[in-house]
Amino acid sequence: MQSNASPYVAHNPDAQGVIHWSAAEHATWQALVQRQRPTLAELACPAYLAGTQLLQLSEQSIPDLADLDRRLLDSTGWRTEPVPALIDFPRFFALLSNRRFPVATFIRSRAEMDYLQEPDVFHEIFGHCPLLTNPAFARFTEVYGQLGLAASKEDRTYLARLYWFTVEFGLLQNQQGQRSIYGGGILSSPTETAYAYSSEVPERLPFDLLTVLRTPYRIDILQPVYFYLDSIEQLFDVTQQDIMATVQQAKKLGVLPARFPLK
Repeated sequence: MQSNASPYVAHNPDAQGVIHWSAAEHATWQALVQRQRPTLAELACPAYLAGTQLLQLSEQSIPDLADLDRRLLDSTGWRTEPVPALIDFPRFFALLSNRRFPVATFIRSRAEMDYLQEPDVFHEIFGHCPLLTNPAFARFTEVYGQLGLAASKEDRTYLARLYWFTVEFGLLQNQQGQRSIYGGGILSSPTETAYAYSSEVPERLPFDLLTVLRTPYRIDILQPVYFYLDSIEQLFDVTQQDIMATVQQAKKLGVLPARFPLK
């Protein structure tokens, strides 16, 4: 669903499914990739880096979704779905449950290079799509969509926290303390990348499903807390848990105190 407050207008694919981007939009993509890629070579998790190689993401231009789909389908059976800036929860969950990842068909302006509340094509493709080539991440995202599609409106509020602290802002940290990033909200943001990886300000906690479901967040600030998995394969283990039973437990216990000023 397109946000009424959004200054952006999404592109509509033509009859052949091709999105026609302007030279200025391709230049914005190039600037974003050139700024972030060297950092991620050091800080992103191996599964993400392998995914960028498999997808052959261009540095010069916004990728063609059909080309991206062919590589995603070959790896994990996923494909993209062009959407406006925002879609409603029923459609979002329905797409994920059918292994279709929504990709917003607009790119941020030069004035918002550092921060954008809405997910744009850079965030969706550069931040998320490489991990969809990983079986554990792909399966987790599919199961998440299936659960969300069947959930009540109240339960979806709790499920949103699970997505936020994994797919969007998840970290990895092994037993030796070596840290890397897999969350697309971090990977697509230079500021959040440095902050999440090395700042002493945020708290970093081992992933615990019940705690994650009870932890509030804000979308317009650097995160005060991150949760880390031992490895990306641990997402397989999460899908084996009774997530909705844990949602009911979280509802009974209530939301934890916010670690940030309330609006």
